[in-house]
Amino acid sequence: MNEQTLIKAEQEAREAMVNLGASLFQRGYATGSAGNLSLLLPDNTLLATPTGGCLGDLNGERLSKVALDGEWLSGDKPSKEISFHLSLYRNNPECKAVVHLHSAYLTALSCLEGLDMGNAIRPFTPYVVMRVGRLPVVPYYRPGDRRIGEDLAKLAGGNRAFLLANHGAVTVGKNLRDAADSYEELEETAKLIFILGDRRIRYLSDDEIAELRS
Repeated sequence: MNEQTLIKAEQEAREAMVNLGASLFQRGYATGSAGNLSLLLPDNTLLATPTGGCLGDLNGERLSKVALDGEWLSGDKPSKEISFHLSLYRNNPECKAVVHLHSAYLTALSCLEGLDMGNAIRPFTPYVVMRVGRLPVVPYYRPGDRRIGEDLAKLAGGNRAFLLANHGAVTVGKNLRDAADSYEELEETAKLIFILGDRRIRYLSDDEIAELRS
């Protein structure tokens, strides 16, 4: 890409992040200054929400710009959680955007004991299988701990979504909208889990899951 094309692509990416952040905030997926977004630009640098930034009130010109090695290039200081975003980009070549939020139902799910660490949501709708697949769980670490990134690096290759114990969830995608769509599908599925409560659930069979994956 020539310089003008790169500048235009970055400006469009800044606008997309501001618009998506506002949408997520207005619809209750994010509160206060919690959560963060990032995306990979054509020049292989990252655009990310800054530390302490409210997703509902982002300024496109003040978004953080970060190199893949973690160097802060421009804009406001990036969130301390950018480290685990970087782990996902470095270990999954298909990852072009990351969404991390503390939405109510996924965060509630992340606080439950006895979750299947390999897949926290046993499939009972086709949509979570088609949109996300598995939801592996990363053990609890304090926010910003380097071990979150280390564990995500090990899981990054074959997964589109991750549950951080007692913390929230993370999704990746081919672009920011794709990652957000996966997050929203997961949040609605987690909501259904709490609505269903202790009622008997008809889970999808192995054959039904395999058909959806094929």
